[in-house]
Amino acid sequence: MRFIFKTAYEQDIRLVKHGGHLFWYGALSVLLIAAPWVFAEYWLAQLTFVLIYAVIGLGLMLLAGFTGQFSLGHAAFVGVGAYTQAALTSAGLPFPLALAASASISAAVGVVIALPALRLKGIYLGIATLAFAFIVEEVFARWESVTGGNAGVHVRAPDILGWRADTAESFYWMCLGITVLTTIAILNLLRSPTGRAFVAIRDSEISAQSMGIHLARFKTLSFAISAALAGVGGALYAHKLKFISPDQFGVLQSVELLLMVVIGGLGSVHGVFLGAIFLIAMPQVIAVVKDVLPPLLGQAPGLQGMIYGLVLIGFVLFEPLGLYGRWLKLRTYIQLFPFYRRGMFKRQKSFQKSERVK
Repeated sequence: MRFIFKTAYEQDIRLVKHGGHLFWYGALSVLLIAAPWVFAEYWLAQLTFVLIYAVIGLGLMLLAGFTGQFSLGHAAFVGVGAYTQAALTSAGLPFPLALAASASISAAVGVVIALPALRLKGIYLGIATLAFAFIVEEVFARWESVTGGNAGVHVRAPDILGWRADTAESFYWMCLGITVLTTIAILNLLRSPTGRAFVAIRDSEISAQSMGIHLARFKTLSFAISAALAGVGGALYAHKLKFISPDQFGVLQSVELLLMVVIGGLGSVHGVFLGAIFLIAMPQVIAVVKDVLPPLLGQAPGLQGMIYGLVLIGFVLFEPLGLYGRWLKLRTYIQLFPFYRRGMFKRQKSFQKSERVK
């Protein structure tokens, strides 16, 4: 294994810890920069969707993975950002201002939802956010003067000071830049006092409160930041599809977003991107499997949902750390062979006796 011998305080705050990180992140950067010339237009579009879902996933990971708040209605925040972006760009507002407004309005909605849900935890918080998702979806369908109702609404191409991102390549560059900035911002947030407070709340609310952490303030802040990132992702999603309707932001998409962070690996920024890749690649795999399965099973309308459910159950039972956790185990096994112990990654109980449900 690699052990870093620290000789300066600056080493604690570096994003790139050692030369291995620098090499692999540099190789990934080269691949992403070369993507418009390396990949076909279809695969470039899929990579763009991965970047968009990664932005949304970073917000949901901050809420669920680092603050421990369960949300089953995150697609509602995505929809708020998407419809806000569509309305403001149609009114002639420049893309950067519309994007900032989409993030701000989504954050405000997140605060409105967080305030009454502060006393809820676990499945009860999930039920509250699920109810919120149903309400928002119905508002999208009924508010026809703004959202176009069930008929949907068209979205203009982004316009930044005369530069229009109306091609697959130009829109990819814009999404890549926003995703990189968002990732760096989240990494810096997590190592700040605010990020450490989020993690303390996740591990034990009683312990966090005893250390002087204001639970209501930081929970509300986590909801606001998570909703803002969902709004940014929703705005990019709307521009990518160029047409949005209420059924695109239903409960099923909320479940898919939660599935993305759970399968990628809760509590890991790397897991967000692995989960986004999984979420985009899974429909392609299912389309291939349909041709192999018997017609009675392959043409079943609920096949995709059934496969998603089975995959989620499998990860929860056999690999709760997600895809990134599996990679860490594999890497550690290779580095420590033949001295690897199976109990190295055994989950520890993070709650206090006083917090157990009796």
